[in-house]
Amino acid sequence: MSGVKKSSLDNPILSSLRPAGNGTMTTPIYGGKGPTEFPISPHARAELLEVIAFLDDFGLEIETTLELSTPDPYFKMATCLIRNHLEAKAVTPSSLTAAAGVPYATAVRRLNEMLQAGMIEQRPRTRTGKSFTLHPSAELIENWTQMCGRMKRLVAQAFGSGVRDPGTRDYYFGGSYMAGHSIQPPQVLSEPLTLPGGLRILVHGDPTFMVMDALKRQFEQVVGTKINQRAFSIDRLHEEALRNAQRKTSRYDIIAVDLPWIGEFATKGVLLPLDEIMDVNRLDPSDFHTAGWRAAHWGGRPYGVPSQTTPELLFFRKDLFAEEGLEPPTTTEAVLRAAERFHDPAQGRYGIAWNAARGTALGHTFMMTCAGFGQPVFDLREIAGGFDADHLDRDTVVPTIDSDGGLEAAEYLKALVRFSPPDILSMSWYERIRPYAAGRIAMAYGYTLLAPYFELDPSSPAHGQTGYLPHPAGPSGSPVAPVGGYVLGIPSNLPEDRRADAVEALIAFTSPEAQKLYVENGSRTAPRYSVGADPEVRRLSPIFEAVDGMSWRDELQFWPRPPVPQICDIINICGQELHDMLRGIVTPRDALKKAQARAEEVMKT
Repeated sequence: MSGVKKSSLDNPILSSLRPAGNGTMTTPIYGGKGPTEFPISPHARAELLEVIAFLDDFGLEIETTLELSTPDPYFKMATCLIRNHLEAKAVTPSSLTAAAGVPYATAVRRLNEMLQAGMIEQRPRTRTGKSFTLHPSAELIENWTQMCGRMKRLVAQAFGSGVRDPGTRDYYFGGSYMAGHSIQPPQVLSEPLTLPGGLRILVHGDPTFMVMDALKRQFEQVVGTKINQRAFSIDRLHEEALRNAQRKTSRYDIIAVDLPWIGEFATKGVLLPLDEIMDVNRLDPSDFHTAGWRAAHWGGRPYGVPSQTTPELLFFRKDLFAEEGLEPPTTTEAVLRAAERFHDPAQGRYGIAWNAARGTALGHTFMMTCAGFGQPVFDLREIAGGFDADHLDRDTVVPTIDSDGGLEAAEYLKALVRFSPPDILSMSWYERIRPYAAGRIAMAYGYTLLAPYFELDPSSPAHGQTGYLPHPAGPSGSPVAPVGGYVLGIPSNLPEDRRADAVEALIAFTSPEAQKLYVENGSRTAPRYSVGADPEVRRLSPIFEAVDGMSWRDELQFWPRPPVPQICDIINICGQELHDMLRGIVTPRDALKKAQARAEEVMKT
């Protein structure tokens, strides 16, 4: 109808906001302190909170990318008001100015301007009226809700169906070992965390951490504060953690650390040793897989708590092996024979997939393959069950890349190329698993955290048909399950007034209760024996029983990627030189010599 002004309540999100008889929208959601305008349905509240979380993350990205960027106090205070209104939490002037992200005097001026502009309402907290809470005005709520609706449409238009259908995204948005014990859900902390701005976490963008992100609202209830989680790829995560350490004050309360980085981060002062800020016994260390807990140490001190213990294993199709009358491949020779048997490019089927992309991906593969041939990439002291990687802070180690074991591993990888997909030299973490899940590949080397790609997809030919083995042994080696995954640590430049709460969050996120919840929601990593023994967990996947068995047999090891401070550079060097070998540019021996020489130079720095 022309000439009729369209009401703002025609907005689909605003449609749940209906006026009461007196023209205001009232419902008592602030614990009986009096009515508050604009009641919102659970669905609309969830949509608004979703957009607010996106805006928070987007703002953090801008601030991190542009170090000279200036926070917008109006926007930050408005966001704080709206979020707390939706979550039925009171806001005081002090908490609102703290959320502004600018100096106190500036925040107070901006707050007064917002009051004068009618964006904020004051309500007495007591009969005297000397103290009061702050609330968004009706106009601010309406404007904000309209903006959220426009924001969702703009994002959908710009990025397509991946936004409208989250399912199309790449990532998923001892002593206590008691077989048969069922772990209960996480309990709310007796005292909520009091962290201005909420809990800030830096993580890797893998399926397990994305499960944590999907459970964010539930864990916000557990810890009693907002959680801001930021996820990066592995190389960017490493860069951001080091960049954060150079800042005067850490932007994160907790950071995820890949196990090989522990030595570097400890020697560079990136992380606080946990025994300096907490009673480590509260973590129940004997409950963690031995290799995962040991890998979190440097100089005998723990610098993180295992959040993921995810060994790299050989996945194989049990049904295909049974059809061909083949035994599970426990040696590298058996892997090559099976890969050749299943390799049929004309039918779009290939023998095996693995990490062969240049740089970090292939570097990891080479080191872990060396382990199967009984060859560490440094001259580590041999001990029962493997090699000693616990005392790298005291020992001077020398690279042993150019060695007989290294040559056997390199030649094995070169042989695998013949039975791999044509794009193998660009395959990395996820690319190797997707075709396996699709049924085009009979075997794949992969971390257990990648198993959800086929374990949670009933349409996958690999669903329910996958067997799990440690890295098959070479002629002079033994089966080994190189432990991977992440620990959660606390940055050394985190202000002291935030450390106690960060410790409580660290304990909550790595507890058996939390770990079981991750598994129930799609994770396939379990750093604790008690979680792997939980009968409900075991029913979800055979991975947990398999990994527990490897741990008890001493096959679960972290020495294949020893946490020397220079390990990231050496991984990258191996991934570059071995890639040239796989491309046929250099021979295996020449590739190893070049990698050895470059690694020795790095160790001198």
